[in-house]
Amino acid sequence: QLQLVESGGGLVQAGGSLRLSCAASGRSSSMYTMGWFRQAPGKEREFVAAFSWIGGNAYYADSLKGRFTISRDNTKSAVYLQMNSLKPEDTAVYYCAADGSRRTRATMNAGDYEHWGQGTQVTVSS
Repeated sequence: QLQLVESGGGLVQAGGSLRLSCAASGRSSSMYTMGWFRQAPGKEREFVAAFSWIGGNAYYADSLKGRFTISRDNTKSAVYLQMNSLKPEDTAVYYCAADGSRRTRATMNAGDYEHWGQGTQVTVSS
């Protein structure tokens, strides 16, 4: 069973940066597409970014391109989310997720990810 643990969240001022980390354990995450999602209070969980298990392709929500960068290190079974130029509307709980279906293209649908972390809170103050 793949287990995911996020870290790196916190309180940051608008315009600042944070780097979230997701550590996978239990089995190798190299065969999983790894994604980040977020959920703000009163809103649905939304796709942030994903890194495919093959091909080294990264996918982003259109609204976040240019500010967020996803990366992964299979030697450490880790995936990261670098967030720059943060805005108050980026405030949310950020979740790491894994999709083991080996799709050739990463999915943006939360329902396709079968493994989830507990989330880490990111709060951006204005």
